[in-house]
Amino acid sequence: MLTKFEKFLSKFASSYTLHLPAMPINIEIKARSAAHEAVRAYLQEQSARLAGTDFQTDTYFRVPHGRLKLREGNVENALIHYCRDNEAEPGKSEVLLYEVQPGASLLSVLSEALGVLAQVKKRREIYFIENVKFHLDEVEGLGAFVEIEAQDHHGLLGEQELQAQCRFYMDALGIRSEDLVAVSYSDMVMQGA
Repeated sequence: MLTKFEKFLSKFASSYTLHLPAMPINIEIKARSAAHEAVRAYLQEQSARLAGTDFQTDTYFRVPHGRLKLREGNVENALIHYCRDNEAEPGKSEVLLYEVQPGASLLSVLSEALGVLAQVKKRREIYFIENVKFHLDEVEGLGAFVEIEAQDHHGLLGEQELQAQCRFYMDALGIRSEDLVAVSYSDMVMQGA
């Protein structure tokens, strides 16, 4: 037998639906690169928009689920939580991003509260062709990499279209399966790769 309160809750809950925004998804790859010049030339031929060259420090924190990093750079500054399986093929990444102001004391707060897992320093060129983002990275201690992120911030494209975009640009840039990297830069730093 339901109490009056339980009946009220049941009636109330059936009258309202909670609508949370869909989490933006990316289909992305990371690959070792020996040909930044060729990738850069291709992007320029395609009239890719250069968002800038960033000098980034990504600090990864200990969290129970996914990855949480604070990105500090001269172009991008954000607190980023993402979930992605460690797979070399184009994979789905669910991303939540909160833009922060440079020089904020957030690093100290998060370091104290959660503990630092790893820190990654890199020089990153950022390009866009429509919804696809390209990174040409020089990562301290790890080498040169290219990343492709087919992004769907508004839930309009769908995972199949993002997969197709990612694979198209992999082929266009000559990225082979053996070039692909399954893990994050933080994992590579921790493994001493």
